[in-house]
Amino acid sequence: MPFETSGGNVRGLVVAHVSDPQDHASDHERRTLLQFASRLAALKGWADGGFHDPARGATRPLYFVPASTLTSQEAQALGVRGPDDLFGGVVPHAFVATKVISHPLVAHGAAAPAGWNPALAAQLGDAVLGGFAVFDPADALRAGESLLARGRIRSKPARATGGRGQRLLRDRGELQDLVAGLDASELREHGLVLEEDLEDVTTFSVGQVRVAGLVATYHGVQSLTRSNNGQPVFGGSRLTVARGDFDDLLALRPAPEVVRAIEQARRYDAAVRACYPGFYASRCNYDILRGRGADGRMRSAVLEQSWRAGGATGAELAALEVLQAEPGRDVVCCRCVEVFGDSPDPPANATVYYRGVDPKAGPLTKYTVVEDHVDPR
Repeated sequence: MPFETSGGNVRGLVVAHVSDPQDHASDHERRTLLQFASRLAALKGWADGGFHDPARGATRPLYFVPASTLTSQEAQALGVRGPDDLFGGVVPHAFVATKVISHPLVAHGAAAPAGWNPALAAQLGDAVLGGFAVFDPADALRAGESLLARGRIRSKPARATGGRGQRLLRDRGELQDLVAGLDASELREHGLVLEEDLEDVTTFSVGQVRVAGLVATYHGVQSLTRSNNGQPVFGGSRLTVARGDFDDLLALRPAPEVVRAIEQARRYDAAVRACYPGFYASRCNYDILRGRGADGRMRSAVLEQSWRAGGATGAELAALEVLQAEPGRDVVCCRCVEVFGDSPDPPANATVYYRGVDPKAGPLTKYTVVEDHVDPR
């Protein structure tokens, strides 16, 4: 069957994709992902295909909006050949998409998954916090003891997002309790991060998106809010988005601490590409933490990476829409907001991604606003 055409051009289909039924299982996550796909379809001038259904067959080109970073094997099965085929990224091994790649092993010969490249940690240097990736209980104990000698540390499950599952460890007793409660099979397959903890922190977002011939690069500051069960969670970001690449973003002359964050994100991105051939992405987002270490000095470091649709994607797409509609405009400022519990109506000019009662998360409102005033700093 020939591909459908519009105006003489092949008109493809943009589809949301969830490879793991446990991922993006909540109502607000699935509805938000569908809206991302719909807006990306409009940007590309393609049709909105809803959720991907392999049974329908590929009667036209497909562009995927995955809920998670794809592995090379998953991408091949879907027909994804490069960054122009998806909004997100592809990694050669599943662990490359998680937090564990930011840190070295505790010792040569320590447990690690197949495909692990120790060269990455050396290239990252001080672009990340002091810490270790561990895949074995004994390694976790050894790594934790080494880090506790310099101050309190934070443990992070490799696959958790939004700060979920993290624990603050102040002494050897708390470390031993953590290690005793670890699931050995989960640890062996996915790993755990142990890293130094900072105080008085600010979290910057630095990223880049490439869609429909547009390239937009941004920096921003994240905010925290409280979930309906009282836990601190992502509450939104305010992004300054430049048309073009990282050099175009730096040309806006942001504040020195933002310049540092941008440089660290670029270093992280370049190191991953060098150490894990086969990685590519059309959407890259890096969280950079700035705060005070145990020695009292201010530190800045990449906290984690995201190569999939994420918390800032509503603002990313809003900026792309403005840049596409206004070819003469080079800078856009956007806010994405998440509010739990009862909340006022979103602003009249907001794009609302979710407003309702999620069966799991409770009352929640998610929206994006394009700001009229542009302050590139």
